[in-house]
Amino acid sequence: MEVMKAVAERRRTHDDVILLCVGQPSTPAPAPALAAAQAALGADSLGYTEAVGLRPLRERLARYYADTYDVDVDPDALIITTGSSAGFQLALLAAFDAGDTVVMARPGYPAYRNDLVALGCRVVDLECGPETRFQPTVAMMEALPEVPQGLVVASPSNPTGTIIDPDELAALARWCAAHDCLLLSDEIYHGISFGRRTASAWEFAPQHSVVVGSVSKYWSMTGWRLGWLLLPDALRRPVELLQGNLAICAPTLSQVAAIAALEPDARAEMDAHVVRYAANRDVLLRRLPELGITSFAPPDGAFYAYLDVGHLTQDSQAWCAELLADTGVALAPGIDFDPETGHRHVRLSFCGETADLEIGLDRLQGWLSRSRA
Repeated sequence: MEVMKAVAERRRTHDDVILLCVGQPSTPAPAPALAAAQAALGADSLGYTEAVGLRPLRERLARYYADTYDVDVDPDALIITTGSSAGFQLALLAAFDAGDTVVMARPGYPAYRNDLVALGCRVVDLECGPETRFQPTVAMMEALPEVPQGLVVASPSNPTGTIIDPDELAALARWCAAHDCLLLSDEIYHGISFGRRTASAWEFAPQHSVVVGSVSKYWSMTGWRLGWLLLPDALRRPVELLQGNLAICAPTLSQVAAIAALEPDARAEMDAHVVRYAANRDVLLRRLPELGITSFAPPDGAFYAYLDVGHLTQDSQAWCAELLADTGVALAPGIDFDPETGHRHVRLSFCGETADLEIGLDRLQGWLSRSRA
């Protein structure tokens, strides 16, 4: 978000910004969702729903999990939230007490850490590198000095775009179940993958895991702020009560639109976006070595690449600021995602138009050539 503030300032003086930093699709919501929202605006009062969300949406999501993962989900296990961010906060409030230990991969999405610290939890990092595709393993959990109360995983991951193999996710879920450790599985990038299967934690240990979902990424509906939680029995009522107090309910209009977005006639539109992301990924994998950037795990999903630029800088924040000021190309500094080694990494997002990605890489290549001269 700080990068976006700098981008806004750049736009006031230049008309040349290429956004390779954003964590959201550049496309609108699918046509069926827009049509449903427009119809509801003219025919519905759009008042509060019950705290857990519209029953038809929860039933539709239950069918989605049955169709996609062959998992039998009770609609009452679902609660609709104001984006996945609010869902994650609700799950943390319900599941953990101040002082509890929660483990997460490093690099990882910074809001996980910030939310946990704000609630008084103790965050333990698992340093994950290219050798495990930046993902945690059971061996890492076994090596901890004590069993934590929670483990956060994300697959596909932000910032790396890597996917936990189904066998490894199953092993992590079973380890958590055996050690009474709650697994929080961020699955908001499901639907965006490039030849690798994205498994859900609820395939393996539904009573010991919380699944976080959203229409933001695959369905291209970030600003609609609509997410959900799949909850084990013990957390359903606490999360419902917290939701009623903190938000009353998720946005009603967004819930109506999400029902339509989940229908099959929206899938072709969304899958076309994934085809573009895959083409952009191919461009990136071809061109990064030409720029002298060779240390990264090729992204399996989402639309990010986490790049080691330690041969170019030891201050990713200053480096990204200088790149933006000189070229109009915006990247996200790795220090956001890894407070230990992120000073030598950047995250590049390839969710935009292919032509813009090519222009951005051309400018980056020219800038690097000038800086080496």
